[in-house]
Amino acid sequence: MAEKRRDKTQRLEEARDLSNWIQWRQNTRRYLKRLKDDAQVWLNSLQLWRGDIHLIEGMFGTGILSYFFFLRFLVMLNLIIFLLMFSFVMLPIIIVPYHNLSSLCSVYPSSARRGLVIFHEHITDLLSGGGFLEQTYLFYGYYKVDKIHFSHITYNLPLAYLLVTIAYLFLSLIWIVRRSATGFKRSLVQDEDRFQSFCNKIFAGWDFCITNENAAKLKRSSLLYELKTDLEEERIKQKIADRTRKERCRIYLIRLILNIFVIGVLAGCFYSIYRATIFSQENFIVDLIIEYLPSIVITLANFITPLLFSIIINYEDYSPAFEIRFTLMRCVFMRLTSIGVLLFSLWSQITKCKEDPCICGYNHVLYSCWETRVGQEMYKLTIFDFIIIAAVTIFVEFPRKLMVKHCDCGLAKWWGQQEFAIPQNVLEIVYGQTICWIGTFYCPMLPAICIIKYFFIFYIKKVSLINNCRPATRPFRASSSNFFFLGVLLIGLALACVPVGVSVAQINCSQACGPFVNYTTSWEVLPATVSHLPSGVQTLLHALSSEAFAVSFFVVTCLAMFYVIALAGAHKRVINQLREQLAMDGRDKRFLIQKLCQAQRHLAVKSSASKLHRSRSSTSYHTSFSSNFDEGVFLAHPHPDSSTQV
Repeated sequence: MAEKRRDKTQRLEEARDLSNWIQWRQNTRRYLKRLKDDAQVWLNSLQLWRGDIHLIEGMFGTGILSYFFFLRFLVMLNLIIFLLMFSFVMLPIIIVPYHNLSSLCSVYPSSARRGLVIFHEHITDLLSGGGFLEQTYLFYGYYKVDKIHFSHITYNLPLAYLLVTIAYLFLSLIWIVRRSATGFKRSLVQDEDRFQSFCNKIFAGWDFCITNENAAKLKRSSLLYELKTDLEEERIKQKIADRTRKERCRIYLIRLILNIFVIGVLAGCFYSIYRATIFSQENFIVDLIIEYLPSIVITLANFITPLLFSIIINYEDYSPAFEIRFTLMRCVFMRLTSIGVLLFSLWSQITKCKEDPCICGYNHVLYSCWETRVGQEMYKLTIFDFIIIAAVTIFVEFPRKLMVKHCDCGLAKWWGQQEFAIPQNVLEIVYGQTICWIGTFYCPMLPAICIIKYFFIFYIKKVSLINNCRPATRPFRASSSNFFFLGVLLIGLALACVPVGVSVAQINCSQACGPFVNYTTSWEVLPATVSHLPSGVQTLLHALSSEAFAVSFFVVTCLAMFYVIALAGAHKRVINQLREQLAMDGRDKRFLIQKLCQAQRHLAVKSSASKLHRSRSSTSYHTSFSSNFDEGVFLAHPHPDSSTQV
């Protein structure tokens, strides 16, 4: 504090010599910096689920915390996507009245129920997306409008619909890549040197600003859990390093057999999804089970295969971090490919006609508005996924906790208390977000439904985690998990772009519904709009879309990428040199401390020897003096008997 006072006094003295203008600028800069810090603190206090996330971090560590961070990120992402769709697609239709367009192949029979409707039929419509929901803002077929005319402005809704679709996919890509880069740098720094991680956590991990007792307990639990994670990973690495050749061969053989079994399971699941989709489309029975059959088969496959994979992975003897990643990759392939199989099955029915080729370019007899049918499938997958998550929590996890807690039988003890399975839970929301990206083009309000879904999932998972789950026996790191979760989400985004791109550019759009009724494909609206622009703008846009620009852009991007890779390699070498220098400084300090200790021991031995020598010299002097003194006394005073003898 005294040093701070001296520094403040010195700054005030220096400020007196400055002009009023410079003083005003410095005070303004200081005030703005303080205002920015206060605004940052205020914004952090407004973060969604802030208190709940701190509670979870203290009880279960940063590994499980990364799942809830990931869930919050998806809520914010879907909010931005919904705002884009609402602002540029829904709001113009809500504000300005419009008239429906007429076109060839425009017979679009409504599925809304007429007459007296029984209550359970409304429930069926709500779960399937049919009936009264089909002719609402929820689905693509409702937006049957070309241009909206304001007072003196013409709003091109098909162009806005297409550009918003491209915008939300591109925005998702940029946001995920940005967060992935941050997580990758963090994981690269933290995972490079485990000893440094130990030192940081032990000597610099505590927050001395904590004054609340509960906050201190949460922080202590978080640090303890991270140290357990580091020690567990070190133990696994040492175990892997100590394997013999025979053990390695046995493990590789087991892994080969189990992976062949996994491939067979995946093939069986994909074929079941294909057959269920074909059956549900060919049998037009107004039955909720038939309508939900593809969703039921996909959900059963997604529910059973992760359990099989989690059992299989225990026999393959991987490290905890790689075990999570490999299990997650298997489940990702299963879940995301199942969506692709579903869409392939639908499109094989949409583009197949009795007369070849199709008159309208698609099967307009069975699928008068095929985009709405695809949107309904995505809607049903979203709703059914949420129902399964809630049902498993209520009817499986809570009874399991009660059974383990109150039942003393051997089966309950063997089953044990549930652990929070990170791969399965992360994959659930990655799967749901992939459906949202695909379905937003066909069901524009699907992001809003996903926001509500994720909001409830957060509290369902939090309650289940606190009441039903225990910390993992094999903990794992959060830094690499965050990066890997975003990498899996990036795979889901890439998969979502494929069906959306194919439907926009290749498949003929419906002539009975939607904003693209005047175009063969949805992509045609872009060249048609460009053709009405001035010639100079057309020349510029054609140049930007030419092969020469694409090749040049690709070459420049490759050069920039190589430069960034070389720069990253140079930075990594500098970091390694600095680490070696720090290690060398530590060894030098250790060497100097050892020399200092040896010198101190040598001086101590030398001083003790000199003291011993002085003590011996003093003892010999006193001994000779006392003997001489005794002898003199003896000679001066002879024995009394000697006089008589003499």
